[in-house]
Amino acid sequence: MRRFSRILLAACLTMFLLSAVAAASPTLKNGSHGHDVLLLQQKLKSIGYVLSSLDGVFGRETEAAVTAFQKEQKIKATGVVNNATWRALKTAKERKTPVWGIQMEPPAGKSSAYPLAPNNKPILEKNKVPALLSTAKQYIGVPYQFGGTTPKGFDCSGFLQFVFAKHGLNIPRLADDQYNLGLRTSSVSQLVPGDLVFFTTYTEGVSHCGIYVGNGQFIHTSSSKGVRIDSLSDSYWKPRYVGGKHIVK
Repeated sequence: MRRFSRILLAACLTMFLLSAVAAASPTLKNGSHGHDVLLLQQKLKSIGYVLSSLDGVFGRETEAAVTAFQKEQKIKATGVVNNATWRALKTAKERKTPVWGIQMEPPAGKSSAYPLAPNNKPILEKNKVPALLSTAKQYIGVPYQFGGTTPKGFDCSGFLQFVFAKHGLNIPRLADDQYNLGLRTSSVSQLVPGDLVFFTTYTEGVSHCGIYVGNGQFIHTSSSKGVRIDSLSDSYWKPRYVGGKHIVK
């Protein structure tokens, strides 16, 4: 009986330790969010993987950084943070050269990834506007997803980041950081297609964003209806409009 008790105790202890390891090493992937994702982002940044924002949201940029790390560590590159990835992160040393989270296809003749777009100045070439708006409209109907950064589901700022990345512009992940882009416009009449528009919704300050398409309309990801085009004069959006940012040059 005493031997059976010892075996049972050992089995229980093993199960407890396994549970503790599982709890300490959560599986994270695109769409995950919370404190564990923030810790992951902080660790990636500390060893040289450049992320535009540490927001606790596992989006396209974080997934790209994880994939790059896994490749470098000879781990199966899935973009999903499992136990093997956590163990490698724990002992990883700082890189000598930084790696950008989003590895976009560089222009002909260049091999480096695009840096983060600068604040307080126009960043979008006028001749690129029609193609960018065409790309944005391709995703009309894609559903809203909190933390979403892919055509499976977007949130408002994830949609903008995705569309601009398609055209070689690496913009920040969050709406309030995107609000630092471009030059402030004093009125809607000063907006041109391709500029950004911002709103306050569920919290004080900037919390929603879209791309101006012209004729007083903007394309964005609505939390209730997904990617769609709405009017700035709409009874819901007009009183929540914070301002526009002129990014077209």
